[in-house]
Amino acid sequence: VEEDNVLNSIDKMITEGSDIIDIGAVSSRPGSSSIDAKEELARLHLTLNAIRDNKLYENVKFSIDSYQPEVIKVALDSGFSIVNDITGLRDNEVCRLCAQYDATAILMHMQGTPKTMQNNPNYTSVLTDIYSFFQERIENAERLGVKEIVLDVGIGFGKSLDDNIALIKNLEHFLSLNKEILIGASRKSMINSISKSSVEERLAGTLALHLEAVRNGASFLRVHDVKEHIQAIKVYKQLSR
Repeated sequence: VEEDNVLNSIDKMITEGSDIIDIGAVSSRPGSSSIDAKEELARLHLTLNAIRDNKLYENVKFSIDSYQPEVIKVALDSGFSIVNDITGLRDNEVCRLCAQYDATAILMHMQGTPKTMQNNPNYTSVLTDIYSFFQERIENAERLGVKEIVLDVGIGFGKSLDDNIALIKNLEHFLSLNKEILIGASRKSMINSISKSSVEERLAGTLALHLEAVRNGASFLRVHDVKEHIQAIKVYKQLSR
């Protein structure tokens, strides 16, 4: 039954228009704790097997949301082709795996750890600091053989509301690094800071943030509500012609 649930969820996302399905087993919400690779693999076991055994990677690209090399290797062996690393490719072993499997790396910026990141985040200049961070991590990853890198400024990962707004409004600042940009602001608490809302009530705010991100240069959006985003982007693109 559980495998059927996995297959149904994936099928629904593909039908609604997902290009990539991002799968992870560790919460990165503010205040959350990390778990070890063994526990992470135990949580992912069923899903990874279902994807591999049913060759679902032939229908859609899969991204593993992890920073543990042991977990990433099992996912890549199961047909995944993207590594979504919230620690920004801090571990050289993750870079080596991306190089070995010719996987795309999503390099995200986070200040601190999920447990501490929202305890008074602080920057000299959020744009300059993150730009420098990306430069340094890109250089290291490429030196280790990573060919394809996508940048994620890490909305809500050690950022104040003003930081998040500044990043979305100034995404073009990062395009000179010659990498595509991913934004994930879906249902995040910054929306609640602007307009009081529970997590389930944040679709409208999510769409507003994501359409602004696309307008400013984002190529990828990490979303919960696939169908609604596909419709919004189609309308936006028609308006932009």
